[in-house]
Amino acid sequence: MSVLSVYQAFAPDVPLKVLTHGDDIATTLAEVGVRFERWEANAPIAAGASQEAVIAAYRPQIDALMRERGYVTVDVVSLASDHPQKAELRAKFLDEHRHAEDEVRFFVAGRGLFSLHIGENVYAVECVKNDLISVPAGTLHWFDMGENPHFVAIRLFNNPEGWVAQFSGDDIASRFPRLED
Repeated sequence: MSVLSVYQAFAPDVPLKVLTHGDDIATTLAEVGVRFERWEANAPIAAGASQEAVIAAYRPQIDALMRERGYVTVDVVSLASDHPQKAELRAKFLDEHRHAEDEVRFFVAGRGLFSLHIGENVYAVECVKNDLISVPAGTLHWFDMGENPHFVAIRLFNNPEGWVAQFSGDDIASRFPRLED
């Protein structure tokens, strides 16, 4: 189940509110410029499906988003708990950072926790299968895939080079809850 927990940035122990209804999550995030949607596949996707098959299952939604937002590349990232570099990969995304472009992820399977530091609040969004999140360019955030990651996600980019982060140097991410396994 998708969950949005909203915290004051200086109070990571107790959320101001916790939302689990998709429309409530989308409305709350839209108020701060973050897109959140639920997508359904146009065709069944088998476990271990190729990148091409995963993209084909969501092609109409992907094409519409690419036209609307000018994204130029799309790919699929998949990570499982038996990956030999899972700890290093997790650590790469755990520090607060921003990007010069939107960070767009659609969860085909599994889950991940995006934490967005916007103004005086932190919006912790646990994304699950069928969730699309688009974090606007310049938004401070971090991502936790958990100690035993399991997710397949479609990524869309404006920059053909893909994921390029600018780290803030702030340790705020270390004070907030992580993704529980």
